[in-house]
Amino acid sequence: MPHLDEDVLDSADALERLDSRGSLRALATSGAQVRRAIVAAREAGVDRVAGGDRPRSVLVASLGGSAVVCDVLDVLAEPGSPVPLTTRREAPLPGWIGPLDLVIAVSQSGRAAGPLALAAEAARRGASLLTVGAPDSPLADVCARGRGVHVDIATDVPTSRAALWSMLTPVLLAADGLGLIDCPEAVLERVADLLDGRAEECRPSSESFVNPAKVLAVGLAETVPVVLGDGALTGVAAGRAAAMLARTARMPATSGALPDAAAQVVACFDGPFSGAGDTGRGSGGDIFADPFLDGPPAPQLGLLLLRDNPDVTPPSSLPPTAVPPAQLADAVAESAREAGVKVWEVEATGAHPIERLASLIALTDYAATYLALGLGLDPAVSRHVTELRDRTS
Repeated sequence: MPHLDEDVLDSADALERLDSRGSLRALATSGAQVRRAIVAAREAGVDRVAGGDRPRSVLVASLGGSAVVCDVLDVLAEPGSPVPLTTRREAPLPGWIGPLDLVIAVSQSGRAAGPLALAAEAARRGASLLTVGAPDSPLADVCARGRGVHVDIATDVPTSRAALWSMLTPVLLAADGLGLIDCPEAVLERVADLLDGRAEECRPSSESFVNPAKVLAVGLAETVPVVLGDGALTGVAAGRAAAMLARTARMPATSGALPDAAAQVVACFDGPFSGAGDTGRGSGGDIFADPFLDGPPAPQLGLLLLRDNPDVTPPSSLPPTAVPPAQLADAVAESAREAGVKVWEVEATGAHPIERLASLIALTDYAATYLALGLGLDPAVSRHVTELRDRTS
């Protein structure tokens, strides 16, 4: 079982020493990222995307730390977008993309091969182009040659994972201007305020027993985490949380969304990582077990259930015979507890979908970062990722 040092979590100095590239500080700037990106998008002329006319279709390209941009726009546009929206991580660009379509490519560095190749091919075909990334980058150059709109983002954030709101905000503004989603500047200003509030709540100086992100980190350290959203919107947050746990805290994590993932998650409650499948060596097993004779305790399954705000969740479009989402989430949580699985439930706050999503993403981003630091890891630096890049460069 990994050992998380709570003394490190309660020491601002220890956190700063381990956090060599300022990941916590970068997360605390999320609200400022939104405000700065609004100004940058306005100055870049984001209202000129696609000539101000609604395109025939929209394709969004992002990957790695910015991959969630695709997921967010997809889930927000799905209920009411008048044109089809698709996402891509890598080339090739679909054959049907042409001058009537819009391609949005996002990369913090402006050098990610997938979005860069997709943007270049879109420009060659005469498609409208919106790019978001570093200034004076290959992506910015491709956009200029394709007569598109490029939004510069700040490069002082250590990783693309911590720069999410710099990359996402211009895309949301463009989609709102084209009538694909409802996300005006006023909503994004509220998102910025919400992110500022979360930064205060999860600040490093806040003690681990009152800081919700630290509380979550301490609990997750003892588990094999499964992150489950209670619907499509919270499912996006669940995917982001699992990615952050794996990439930032080096904790293997899976994610899913209800109702589709209900059976596969509940089936795990019968397995070797739950209390039901305990062989006497887990945390819920024999208290007299000898770790030298019987082996170390087995890791236990943990369920992080992300729930939407019940006060603003729209009526379900499920058929009358289907189980309501809240009831299904309650049933999954009850099954988990009965099986001896540790359960944490986090409820979204805010009215607009992007506000609710931001409230969940911000908390789990902080939790994953504190988990890394509590385990003695630098959130932004992985030796094996560096070696992988060296081997493939």
